[in-house]
Amino acid sequence: MNVTDDGPVRRITLDRPEARNALTAGDVRDLHAALDLGPDSRAVVVDAAGPVFSAGMHVDEFLALSSVADAEAFIARLRDLLRAVRTAPVPVLVAVDGPCIGAAFELALAADLRVATTRAAFGLPEVKLGIPSVVDAALLQQHVGLALAKEIVLTGDLYPVERLGTLCNAVVEPSGLAGAVEELLAKVRGHTRTVLAAQKRLFETWQNTGLAEGADRSVQEFAGVFAEEETREVLAAYRARLGRRGASRDGSGRRTDG
Repeated sequence: MNVTDDGPVRRITLDRPEARNALTAGDVRDLHAALDLGPDSRAVVVDAAGPVFSAGMHVDEFLALSSVADAEAFIARLRDLLRAVRTAPVPVLVAVDGPCIGAAFELALAADLRVATTRAAFGLPEVKLGIPSVVDAALLQQHVGLALAKEIVLTGDLYPVERLGTLCNAVVEPSGLAGAVEELLAKVRGHTRTVLAAQKRLFETWQNTGLAEGADRSVQEFAGVFAEEETREVLAAYRARLGRRGASRDGSGRRTDG
């Protein structure tokens, strides 16, 4: 796994293509550690080397679970990783080229944004191994509907990206993946860390509470951003732009200068 910082963007690349980027317990720990972000971070991108995004957890990891306690500790670590993705203080974008399976699919579901190529495919094959799909597989029905979510989970089959509706924010030809990722990043990484973190907290609140509590927490988050000077700086800059725009027009709305 490679972890680099490209300005305000942390880039995490699964880089074991000879093993179809299958995940180990060590990879889960490393992914979690890579989400420990500095104050200048504005986004995280997770992608992969090779023709397979990830085959999910390596089967040997399951075979090594010799007791119920081992199994519980193992899946709790995956749960904690996916929670860290959802609660990261910046947007997490997953760029999928090729099959994205099992725990890797859950990682994509936990992310905020998904960009995929036309050769991407998604599946939760755990049922074929005698184990249930768990943790952030719970999010699948929100993206594709309950009927298709049950089909995906109960068959364990691989589904091409075109079957999955609006799961992905963009679907492009393989040659266009990097450009599509950068286009989406350009729209989010310029925001303040304060507002990104507040919005991410609200997404998690809205996911886990009722409307009344979500609205109450929204009031708190809205008020809280005004404790930060950068909020006022952004508002002042926006107001200045509006002023310049207004000065370039006469009372009829026509431009009066070049």
